Amino acid sequence: MNDIIQTIAVYALPVLFAITLHEAAHAYAAKYFGDPTAYQAGRMSMNPIKHVDPLGTIAIPVLMYMFTPFVFGYAKPVPIDFNRLRNPKRQMAWVALAGPAANFVMALGWLILALFVNAFGGAEFFVKMANAGILVNILVFAFNLVPIPPLDGGRILTSMLPDALAHKFARIEPYGFFIVLALLYFNILNFWVGPLMYLTNAVLRTLVFPLSYLLG
Repeated sequence: MNDIIQTIAVYALPVLFAITLHEAAHAYAAKYFGDPTAYQAGRMSMNPIKHVDPLGTIAIPVLMYMFTPFVFGYAKPVPIDFNRLRNPKRQMAWVALAGPAANFVMALGWLILALFVNAFGGAEFFVKMANAGILVNILVFAFNLVPIPPLDGGRILTSMLPDALAHKFARIEPYGFFIVLALLYFNILNFWVGPLMYLTNAVLRTLVFPLSYLLG
């Protein structure tokens, strides 16, 4: 139980930032491209309370961590009316990409923090938190780019497909959540998420190599 409490303490802040800024990024991008729905609903905010789902963000991940070999969770999705975008089909991709992009930037920020903490002998707790921030954001980045709607990757793919195919592909959205759960349960999702996480981590390490060299 002590290990579980320590793990929750280490991961709490990184997870909170990861989901909050991910959803806020969607809201900011939607408003930029002409849809004020999230803004009018008060969701264009960096306040975690606006985005946290008590069940999906807290209860389910904690219980799954305690009793299952994998963890799954979600935040309250930002309300977006894609029809209100100035160019719905094309700009849908940019709005969807904004969330994972925020996670990529946060992963980079946590990595830079980890380099400084390690270089100047910071407390072990903060080293673990920084590493947790890197892992969580890379995972959220890769998972959300799975090309199944309503995940961000699904919306990006819908935007890229020809109109006829896009309409047909979009019809699976009501079943997307259950498809993702099935793929997660049978460990099929890892064939997408694992390699993408590895590649993303390699890109991040390459970006900070000059700083890493200087601090090393």
